[in-house]
Amino acid sequence: MRSGIYKLGAVLVILLLAVGGCRKAGTWLVNTDEPEHADVMVMLMGNIADRVLQTADLYHEKVAGKVWIVKAGMGADSILEERGVQIINYSMRARYALIDLGIPADSIVILPGDATSTRMEAEITRDYLVTQTGIDTLLLVSSASHTRRAYMIFKATFTPFQEPVALYCSPSSYLKFHAGKWWRRRNDIEDVLIEYLKLANFYLFERGELRRVDL
Repeated sequence: MRSGIYKLGAVLVILLLAVGGCRKAGTWLVNTDEPEHADVMVMLMGNIADRVLQTADLYHEKVAGKVWIVKAGMGADSILEERGVQIINYSMRARYALIDLGIPADSIVILPGDATSTRMEAEITRDYLVTQTGIDTLLLVSSASHTRRAYMIFKATFTPFQEPVALYCSPSSYLKFHAGKWWRRRNDIEDVLIEYLKLANFYLFERGELRRVDL
């Protein structure tokens, strides 16, 4: 146990030093694809406004005609609901915003779940996809700095599929992330460091667990 902690600590230190000295660290985090068509857009939870706007743009450009959103975990909000307080969670807020931006309600599906991480969103999406037919291309919509890690997590989650699933990413252009000069702004520095720390966790722990799942 203690050796595992030391190992993780050493990896994190190395990552922090490497990221701090690498000017391309921000650029690498942005995974950009431009597919002509996808069967479904999976809009990941997080910063709602920029991802909703990007999803709406792609829908109206006819890149995909369906949107999936995994129901976000509500945390303590669920206790308020149990006590009769009406709460509009992030997933429903995103759905209402997409409808207001011109996407038909029947084109938006909120997948049942209680996701509190990208990994949980990937697992819930995978389990739902098993019940569907004719869907083999997914476009992940997220904030720019999140797209590389999101792609890796979804790719590892979908590895056990017998039928191949094509995955693409569309980073939102509505939340400014200065990937090429990330060290100049505090918000960008925080985004880069946090993403690399989470990538370390993915490589050390999550990736192996996801690939061992039997479907």
